[in-house]
Amino acid sequence: MKNALKITTLALAFAGLSFAAKAQTSTTTSTTTSGGIRYSIGVDAGVPTGKFNDAFKWNLGGSVQADIPVANQLFVTINAGYNNVFGETITGLVGGPSSTVEVPNLQLLPVKAGLKFFPVANFYIQGEAGAAFLLNKSDFYNDKSVAFVYAPQIGVQFPVSANGNFIDAGIRYEGTTKYSSAFDASKVNFVGVRLAYGF
Repeated sequence: MKNALKITTLALAFAGLSFAAKAQTSTTTSTTTSGGIRYSIGVDAGVPTGKFNDAFKWNLGGSVQADIPVANQLFVTINAGYNNVFGETITGLVGGPSSTVEVPNLQLLPVKAGLKFFPVANFYIQGEAGAAFLLNKSDFYNDKSVAFVYAPQIGVQFPVSANGNFIDAGIRYEGTTKYSSAFDASKVNFVGVRLAYGF
């Protein structure tokens, strides 16, 4: 229930950003055509899904991204960031109903590349894949410190100044392969948002 509420909140926030984008009366061709490399710096937040939600609450981080034009309305993206996933306090897991276990925070460094396509002005579809490095492997019973990561995303990108600066707001699902060969729950999965300033 709490997970559904968090996802609904993220979706409503994204819908508000989409309506704000539609309200913009001016557009710049550099957001949707091959006018040059675009850079953005953003804040990332998310809500864990599936079994990953049992031990972790939410995540917060940041990322930098470069959008490199390759064709009309099509960009190659390169993205690197940091995510801190906050651990839960689990009661009654071991040692009786009054015992508690503090799950340590998960610290990830995802590096991804992909494609970003604008089917219409300001609205994009993006898909990325790469590697997610677990920075605090010693805090967990994992036998791997690197996992494959993939992230389909949709979003809006709209101008905020005459010189081509823009806001990029996207919502995505991000998932990884297992960090531990023995545990399916060692996969990282979340629904996240990215709010970035571009130039």
